[in-house]
Amino acid sequence: MNIKNSGLVWLWLTLLVLVIDQGSKQWVANSMELFDSIKLLPIFSITYVRNPGAAFSFLADQGGWQRWFFTLIAFAASIVFAVWLAKTPKNQTVLSIALALMLSGAVGNLIDRVLFGYVIDFIDFHWAGYTFPAFNIADSSIFIGAVFMVFDSFKKETNNSSLNENGSDKK
Repeated sequence: MNIKNSGLVWLWLTLLVLVIDQGSKQWVANSMELFDSIKLLPIFSITYVRNPGAAFSFLADQGGWQRWFFTLIAFAASIVFAVWLAKTPKNQTVLSIALALMLSGAVGNLIDRVLFGYVIDFIDFHWAGYTFPAFNIADSSIFIGAVFMVFDSFKKETNNSSLNENGSDKK
């Protein structure tokens, strides 16, 4: 395997987003008390919360077993994304970026779960009395990576639809 010819050339993006994620979480945890909130815009605040569950606090109220369950899932996802990235050709840029972003998000939340038993969330959007569940940079990275992956899959279908059964142009 040659790193220069694979999607691993995008590991710098994984590391950059991981540093931003971990740095922002530590800034929040070290400068705010739990549940403190700093209103920045009428619809946006920085609010320090801890999430022992999954997305939208799924299973957060369980007895603690979910820490290891979600740690195992994040670990497995990290391995899958890393191997997939290594096997992706360098010229598949959008897919490589998607995998690099999802890898950074999985590792970022994995670090929190291993160190603390919960994920530090702080990005808090609210509107007309409704509050969207808080999230973090790692969660955003996973979401953006997934959007890129979906975009890439449609791009490939469009490219492949212009080929006939023999792989040559229909023209």
